[in-house]
Amino acid sequence: MEQLGQFLLPVAFFAIFYFLVIRPQSKRTKEHRAMVNALTVGSEVIFAGGLMGRIKKIEGDYAVVSLNNNTDIKVQRASVISVLPAGTIEGV
Repeated sequence: MEQLGQFLLPVAFFAIFYFLVIRPQSKRTKEHRAMVNALTVGSEVIFAGGLMGRIKKIEGDYAVVSLNNNTDIKVQRASVISVLPAGTIEGV
């Protein structure tokens, strides 16, 4: 009986760790990957550094983003943290 208790305690800890840490993180990762894969030209986005702009061109794992009428930058698509509703950025 004591051996069963020694076996169940680590199993219980792993189950708690799985449901409180591993599962939610993998769900967030899956949602972020889907968002990045759904990016299209014209999408208005916010990047991890706080930059906000409109996607001008997509080149593989990178996107050319227009910050304003004169400034375009090339960033990794994975650095997008949020896609904004259309029309949020005016005058870009």
